[in-house]
Amino acid sequence: MRGKDAARLLDQVATRSIQTLKVGQVAYTPWCDAAGKVLDDGTVARLDETTFRMTAAEPNLRWLQDNAQGLEVEIEDVSDALAALSLQGPASRAIVGVDLQYFRLTEAKLGDIPVTISRTGYTGDLGYEIWMQHDRALAVWDELIEAGAPYGMVPAGMLALDVARIEAGLMLIDVDYVPARKALIESQTSSPYELDLGWAVNLQKDRFVGREALAAEARRTPEWQFVGIEIEWESLERLYAEVGLATRLPAAAWRTSVPIYAGTEQAGYATSGGWSPLLKKYIALAHLRAPWAAPGTQLDIEITVEHRRQRAAARVVKKPFFDPERKRA
Repeated sequence: MRGKDAARLLDQVATRSIQTLKVGQVAYTPWCDAAGKVLDDGTVARLDETTFRMTAAEPNLRWLQDNAQGLEVEIEDVSDALAALSLQGPASRAIVGVDLQYFRLTEAKLGDIPVTISRTGYTGDLGYEIWMQHDRALAVWDELIEAGAPYGMVPAGMLALDVARIEAGLMLIDVDYVPARKALIESQTSSPYELDLGWAVNLQKDRFVGREALAAEARRTPEWQFVGIEIEWESLERLYAEVGLATRLPAAAWRTSVPIYAGTEQAGYATSGGWSPLLKKYIALAHLRAPWAAPGTQLDIEITVEHRRQRAAARVVKKPFFDPERKRA
């Protein structure tokens, strides 16, 4: 979006302060409905003084247009015009050849192809996202494959990305939370505070959509917390040994609701998880009621072993599961 009031519009809809973004800076933010429930989350990048790029999982054009009434701003959906490639991992800085601060972007060239490079990504490691006109995507791909060959770079798809984003403690819309516009009942909605995004809510701003509801919620403890869960290996091993099997692990990350218990009471539910080959741990992301959300809390998670529902021991841990210094350095 571009125009004299572009920053003002984004500041009115996002929970974070957008008008203070510097040119070349990127901010992650959720945005909410009037009840303070999350509609979507994504990034906002300031390309120049009056031009911004907003990324989102869901179509938000109509909603932005509704909130732009009376403002001098032009909103354009460039989804079909732009392509993006994500370059993630310890060697990504050497491959891309750009020295860039965390959550910043810059104009550059790969070969002779003009691109925008942002130091962002949907993993827990050092990484970059490369933006270009859609008809140059294959050429950029070829440039990256050639540059990355000496470093052992390999292409990766959604199955690998799903594991990486869980390791990073990053939620996925329609999996880890229901966007407010799709919720069928109120209990399906979540506020930023319930999604561990309270740090991304700036109540110092005079106004933004959902501010009054979020200000009221900030004065009390959220009923739910979005946390990390580590499933204890010894407990898994014991459950499989009881039926004469070696421990089995999921071949890919799962995306489904799995009950979590505190004794006889349901404490919450996991929404996505799987085996981390990097950490050698079985991990999950979960929504827990506040009394059981503190790190270190011992719980049980439902596991199916040979077609029977069992309970494996688990404990609450801090997110992210994987957070190396090089990610921000």
